[in-house]
Amino acid sequence: MKTMTIKCTLTVMIASALLFSCKKEKSSPSACEISVTGLSGSYKLTALQYRENATATPVDYLTYLEDCEKDDIMELKGNGTYTYHDAGTVCQEQTVDHGTWEVKGNTLTSDGKLQGTIASYDCKTLVYYVEGALTKGDKLTYTLVKQ
Repeated sequence: MKTMTIKCTLTVMIASALLFSCKKEKSSPSACEISVTGLSGSYKLTALQYRENATATPVDYLTYLEDCEKDDIMELKGNGTYTYHDAGTVCQEQTVDHGTWEVKGNTLTSDGKLQGTIASYDCKTLVYYVEGALTKGDKLTYTLVKQ
């Protein structure tokens, strides 16, 4: 009987230790969510593709940018403001742009450079596109990587 009581007590103690030693995760919004908070950070444009229509072959528009434009940084702040910095190789006319931005569903809007529909976001890479950017039926796709 003593052996049975000791075994039961030991089993209860081990089970209790296992049960109470596990930490519960705090429920907080995901850092990868598509929201102002989730998208906040500094980004660099790494790809820019243009399609004249849905069946056209994509054209790499990044090659048309000047070298001094290819290393610029877009800083999206959690308070709904942004700053566009002429970083790295500085252009002759240095560009610094400020403004406001927001995200509703999958739509990015700002009072400046950031406009479009979010195609994907994985906490590191943000891909968004603009339809009808130059002509009806075309699509311009931006790929930004967090710095």
